[in-house]
Order: sequence, then structure tokens, then C-alpha cells
Amino acid sequence: MEKLKLTPILIAVFLASNYGRAQVGINTTAPLSTLDINGNLSVREIGIANALVAGSAAFYGGPPSSATAINDGVYISLTPLSGSQEFILPNAASFPGRIYILRNISNSITAQIYTYGGQFFAKDSNSATAAPLNMPGNGTLKTVIVISDGVNWTYIF
Repeated sequence: MEKLKLTPILIAVFLASNYGRAQVGINTTAPLSTLDINGNLSVREIGIANALVAGSAAFYGGPPSSATAINDGVYISLTPLSGSQEFILPNAASFPGRIYILRNISNSITAQIYTYGGQFFAKDSNSATAAPLNMPGNGTLKTVIVISDGVNWTYIF
């Protein structure tokens, strides 16, 4: 009878002691980080579907003051339609460590990037950049990487 009472206590102590050190290894028996991948990593590419374009399979931005939300994927192809089209990142505080690679695939139309929360900081600056981040279709700034630090977004063109 004593063994049965002690077993749940030992299991609870074991689980509690390993809770703070949880590490997952893929193709490794001794992970050195929270997620340790020994091999290649693939991430999916998606486009942003605009709910305002019913029945369309294309991926478009929203018109001014009606930005299309960016909330899924890692590599995202942005397709602005006309004029300047808006896209909006989630609040940086809600997704610390989140990384997006955004690519304006238009050859002529600017994609504008806003955020629901946090400011934009260039990789080498301690001063915030005024929103929006502009990604011209015909320029050299067609791809941007944005990274949440848990408060703001750091961007790298």
C-alpha cells in the first residue's frame, strides 16, 4: 500500500524538475536549445488572402485604412493591387520572437506595412521609424525581414 502512495509523488517531482528545462531535439538525442534541429528546416510560403475579394484565389493587400492582417506563415508574398496597398503585422508584444519575411511581388505598386502594436526599428538604429514601412514594387526594398523583440519590430531590408 505504501508503494502506491509514493508513486504519484515521485512522478510529480520528476515532472516538476524537468518542466523548466524542456528541450526538443529533431534528429538529435541531446538537444542544446529549446528546439534543436540537426538537419534542414523548411518553412511554408503563403500569400495574404484578402477577405474583400470574394471567391478570388489571388492574394492582395487592403485599401488605405483597411489593411490586410499578416498573422500566419513565415515567408509571405504580398501582392498590392493598385495605388498603395496596406498590410498590418500583429502586436509585437503578443508574439515575441516571431519572424516574418515579406516580399512585395508586384513590379510597380508599393506595399505599405503597419503594426497593431509596437514601433518599427531599423536593425542598426535606436530611433523608431515612422509607419508605414514602404516596399516599392520597382525599387530595391522589395523584401523585408521583421522580428518581434516582444515590444517592437526590428526590420532589415
